[in-house]
Amino acid sequence: MKPPLFFSLPGNESLGAAIAARLSAELGKLTARRFPDGESYVRLESDPKGRSVIFLCTLDRPDEKFLPLLFAAETARDLGAARLGLIAPYLSYMRQDARFQPGEGITSTYFAKAVSRSFDWLLTVDPHLHRRESLSEIYEIPARAVHAAPALSVWIGKNVKNPLVIGPDEESRQWAQAVAGGNGAPAIVLEKKRLGDRKVEVSAPEAGRYKGRTAVLVDDIISTGQTMVAAVKHLIAEGFPSPLCLGVHGVFAQKAYEDLLTAGAGAVVTANTIIHPSNQIDVSELLAKACEEFVGG
Repeated sequence: MKPPLFFSLPGNESLGAAIAARLSAELGKLTARRFPDGESYVRLESDPKGRSVIFLCTLDRPDEKFLPLLFAAETARDLGAARLGLIAPYLSYMRQDARFQPGEGITSTYFAKAVSRSFDWLLTVDPHLHRRESLSEIYEIPARAVHAAPALSVWIGKNVKNPLVIGPDEESRQWAQAVAGGNGAPAIVLEKKRLGDRKVEVSAPEAGRYKGRTAVLVDDIISTGQTMVAAVKHLIAEGFPSPLCLGVHGVFAQKAYEDLLTAGAGAVVTANTIIHPSNQIDVSELLAKACEEFVGG
C-alpha cells in the first residue's frame, strides 16, 4: 500500500513537511496562484489516483484561503483520490454559532457543511467551540480536535520561573488550570467587562496573593488582543513584572501583536498553528500522532 499523499497549501509548507515526515507520508506538489482577475488557479502535480490524500491548510483569514483549498480537494477527488482528509490547525468560522440578530446566518454551520462535502475527515487544534460541546454537532464527517494545553505547559516549565497562569475569563478556568498543572503553578482568571469590539476593562482580584511570580496570560486565540492588552497594563500597575502572553492561535488582527508589546508584555508566544514570528510551540508531533488514527501508522 502506498503511503498517504500530503499536500500543503501555500504558507503551510514548513509545518506540512514536519507532519509528513512524522507520518512517513509522500509530499505532494501543488501549484496555487491567482489569475490577473483574482480567480484562483490550482494544479496538483502529484497524481492522487487511488491514494489517501491529506491537505494541510490553516484557516486564519479564511476568505482568501478556503476557495483554493476547496478547488484542490475537488480536483483530487475528480482525479480519483480514494480518501481526502483536512488538517486545519486553526479552524475558522466557529464564532457565529447562533442567530443573535434577525436575518443573521449561522455561518459556523454553513462552513461545516461545505467542509464536510469536500473532505472525509477533519483534524484541528483547540477550536473555539463557544456554545457547542464538540465539532460533531455541526460536522458531518469524523472531526477530531487535539489540545495544545500540555505543550503550553511544557513551554512554561522550560522558560518561566515561578509562574502564575492567568486565564482570560471564568469559562477558561479549567483550561488555565490544565496549563498550570504540569508545573504545579497556581492558576487564576480575569474578571472582565467588554465595552466594545476593541475595548475591555479587566481586573485580577486573586492576583495580589501571588506578587513576585511571573504572570503568564494564556488564551486559545489571540485575535484583537485587547483583553490581554488590558490585563498586561493592569498587572504592571499592580506591581507585577512584565507579563508573558501565550496563545495557541496567533490570529493577531490588525496591530494586536504590536499592541501587546507596546503595552509592556515581556514576550508574546504562540503555537505554529498560524505561522508568525511569535511561534515557539511546535504542534507537528501532536497533529501527526492524531492523524495516524485516520490514515494508519
